[in-house]
Amino acid sequence: MSDSNLPPSELPFEPVQPIALQDELETSFLDYAMSVIMSRALPDVRDGLKPVHRRIIWDMEQQGFRPDRPFVKCARVSGDTMARFHPHGDSAIYDALVRMAQPFSLRHPLIAFHGNYGSPDFGPAASRYTECRLAPLAMEMLADIDENTVDMRTNYDGTTEEPSVLPARFPNLLVNGSQGIAVGMATNIPPHNLGEVIDATVHLIDNPEATPDDLMQFVKGPDFPTGASILGRAGIIDAYRTGRGSVKLRATATIEESKKGAMEIVVTELPYQTSCSSIAARIQELVDSGDLEGIADVNDGSAEGKTELVITLKRDGNPNVVLNNLYKLTQLQSSFSINMVALVKGVPRTLNLAQALSGYVDHQIEVVTRRSEFRLERAQEREHILEGRIKALNVIDEIIALIRASEDANAAKHGLMAAPFEFSEVQAIDILDMQLRRLTRLSRIDLETELEDVRGTIRELQTILGDPAVLRQVIKDELAAVREKFATPRVCQIVLDSGEMSIEDLVDDKELVVVMTEAQYVKAVPAGQFKTQSRGGRGVSGAKLKADDLVRHVIFTTAHAHLLFFSNLGKVYRLRALEIPERERTAKGMPIVNLLPLQPGEKVQAIIDTRDFAGERFLFFATRKGTVKKTAFDAYNSSRRDGLIAINLNDGDELVRVIETSGEDDIFMVSRRGMTIRFNEADVRPMGRTAAGVRGMKLRTDDHVVSVDVARDDTAILMITEAGYGKRTQLEHYGRQGRGGQGVIGIKLTGRKGEVVAAFMVGIDDEIVAVSSGGVTIRMAVRQISSQGRAATGVRVMNLDDGQTVASVAPILASDEA
Repeated sequence: MSDSNLPPSELPFEPVQPIALQDELETSFLDYAMSVIMSRALPDVRDGLKPVHRRIIWDMEQQGFRPDRPFVKCARVSGDTMARFHPHGDSAIYDALVRMAQPFSLRHPLIAFHGNYGSPDFGPAASRYTECRLAPLAMEMLADIDENTVDMRTNYDGTTEEPSVLPARFPNLLVNGSQGIAVGMATNIPPHNLGEVIDATVHLIDNPEATPDDLMQFVKGPDFPTGASILGRAGIIDAYRTGRGSVKLRATATIEESKKGAMEIVVTELPYQTSCSSIAARIQELVDSGDLEGIADVNDGSAEGKTELVITLKRDGNPNVVLNNLYKLTQLQSSFSINMVALVKGVPRTLNLAQALSGYVDHQIEVVTRRSEFRLERAQEREHILEGRIKALNVIDEIIALIRASEDANAAKHGLMAAPFEFSEVQAIDILDMQLRRLTRLSRIDLETELEDVRGTIRELQTILGDPAVLRQVIKDELAAVREKFATPRVCQIVLDSGEMSIEDLVDDKELVVVMTEAQYVKAVPAGQFKTQSRGGRGVSGAKLKADDLVRHVIFTTAHAHLLFFSNLGKVYRLRALEIPERERTAKGMPIVNLLPLQPGEKVQAIIDTRDFAGERFLFFATRKGTVKKTAFDAYNSSRRDGLIAINLNDGDELVRVIETSGEDDIFMVSRRGMTIRFNEADVRPMGRTAAGVRGMKLRTDDHVVSVDVARDDTAILMITEAGYGKRTQLEHYGRQGRGGQGVIGIKLTGRKGEVVAAFMVGIDDEIVAVSSGGVTIRMAVRQISSQGRAATGVRVMNLDDGQTVASVAPILASDEA
C-alpha cells in the first residue's frame, strides 16, 4: 500500500496541523526579535562584547594569532570564524573585525592591523589584502580563560566549544563603548577613558552602595578617540544617572594667519563619527547656496590618521562669526545620543553608570572565585602528589623490592595502595611513573621546597575564597595592573557650554496635577485640563485605567517643585515634577519603576512636594498603626537616586502620609472609622531620619489611620467618604489633647456612606480634585461643600457609578491659584 493510501495515524510523518497565519507570524517574529537582541545587536554588560566580536577574539586565540606572533590575513580570521563559530556572512564578520582595529572607532583597539582599515570617509581594503593579530589589550580580555573562569558552550554545529562570555580584566563595555540596533531597542554607548573607568570601578568595589553621582568624581564623561570637546555636563549627568542622555560635541578649531596673509580656520579634531570630507562638502554647498558667507576656499588636508581641514576666509570675513556659523550649520558641532542598553543576565536593561560597572564587578567576583577554585583544586592535587613522593623516598628500598616482586604494573600499584604503604591510587601511579633520577638527595630538597610553596599557594587561595575583602583586593590589584600598563591621558576635553541652560530654564514653571495609581503608574497633567465644576457633578475622565487599578495619589504642584516619594518600606526618593512625563488627562501614565529604583514589592505610599528644604521646618510622619515621627526637613535634602531611609517601620506597619510643619503646629489625625485626634506637635520631639517614632493615636484593632494634617488659621477640616459624601467641620469643634489618645468622633458613618478615604485642611476659597476608582476626576470649590458639626454625616460631593468609590482627594489651595 502506498503512503498516500495509509490512514493519517500510520503515515511516516506527522499530519499537517492547521495554524492561524497571525499566530505563526507573531511566534516567528518574536523568535527573530529575541535572536537579534540576544545573539547579534546588544553587548553583554560583563565583557562589553557582542557575540560576533567575542567569537572573533576567541577564534584568533584558538588559532594562536597573539601579539607575539606574526600577522595573518584577515580573510583567514573571518573565514575560520564563520566556519566554526559565527554562521553569518563573511562581510559582516570582517566589518566587525576591522572596527575593533580602528583607532577612530574604539578608544583602545583590541585588534592590531596591517593595511588599510578605512577611515570615517571610506571603508577598509578587502580582507585578502589586510592582516591582523590580537592587540596586547585583547589578551586581558582572554586572561585566565583556560582556568574555568567562564562557562563554555558548544558552537552552532556541535563540533567545538566557545565561551559564553570572556573573563575581561577591564570594563570593556564603557572603555570601548558599543552601538547596535535590535528589534524594538537600540544601544549607543560612547567610549571612555580606561584610567577613569578603572578608578571608578575600584571605588565601586570599595563602596558597593556608590551612586552614579559618586562615580562621576572619577568618570568625567565620554572620551571619544577622535578628540574634540564636549560642551557642558548636563547631558553627561543625565546619561550617567538614567542611562539616557545627549552630549554636544564641538570640533577643535583655531584661527590662524596663512603665509599669504589670509585668515584661516584650521580644524584639527572632529566630533566622533563625523567625516572630514562630508563636512568639507557641506561647507562648499552652503557657500554655493549663499547660506554661508565670508569663506573663500575649503581644503581637506587630512592624511595618515591626522585631521586637517583648512577653511580660508575672504578678506572681509569675520573669523569668529564664520566659525560660529560653521558650528551652527555643519557637523563641526554635533550631538551624540547616549543610550546605555546592555544584556544583564540575558535580559536587555537600560543602565546608569553605577549599574553598568556593578554588572562588571559582579562578573569579576565570579571570574576570580572560579579561577581561585580551579587553582586551589590543582594545587591540592599537586600537594597530594608531592606528599606521596616524599613519603616514597623514605621507604624507597621497600618500594623497589615490592615493584621487583610484582608480576605487573597493576599488581605493583595495588601493593603500594595496601599496607604498610597505603598510598592513594593517584600517588601510587605517580610513584610507578617516577624516574630514578628523582631519588637523589637534592631531589628530596626540591620536593620539600616545592611542597612548601604549594602549601603557601593553597593558604593564599583559601584566604581569597574565604574572605570577600581579600577577593575584592585581588580584583583591584589586577585592575591597577591593567591601568598601569594601558591607560592613556584623556583626549576629549570637557569645556563649559556658554549657551548651556539648566532644565528649569527650558521648562515653564506651569501648574501640574501629578496623578499616581494603585498599580504605580504616574503621569503629570496640565492643571488647566481640570475645569472647576459644581458640587455633585460627574467630573471628567481622568485616566484610562486597567480594570483592577485605582487612582491613589493626586498632587497639585508646579513643574519646578521637588516631589518626595515615600515608599511602604520607609524609604524616600526625589524627582522634579518636570521629570514626570506629561500625558493627556485620559492617558494611563508611566510605571513609576521607570523613574525610581524601587525594589521588588516596594511601592509609593505618600507624596509631598516642596520648593526648598528649609532647615527650620520639619517633616511629620504618620503610619497606618498610629505611629508618628518628626524630623528636620533638610535631613531629606539628598539627590541620591537609590533613595534614603525616611523612617524605620515596625513589622506590619506602613507609611500613610507625610506633611510639612513648623515645629509648633497642631496636628490632626483621622482614622478610617472617623475618629479624630488633635494634639500639638511639641508633644513629639524631633528625631533622626532613621528613627521609628512614637505613638500618635490609639486605634481599635479594626481601624487604621488614613490622614494627618496641620491645623491652619481660617481653615476647616474636610472629610470625604468612599461613597462620595463629605463635610467641612470648623476646628474649634475639636479640643486639643495629648498625643496617644483615641480622639473623638469626626464624622458619623453609615453603611451606605462608607468609611473615610481622605481628610485635610481647606480654606473657604480653596478647591479640591477628587478621583473615583474608575478614573473619573472632578474639580470643585470647597465653599460648595456644607459646613457641619462633628457628628454630621455630610452631603454628596461626587456622584459615582455602581461599584465605584472615591479613590483619592487632593486640595488645590487658593494660594496655588495666585
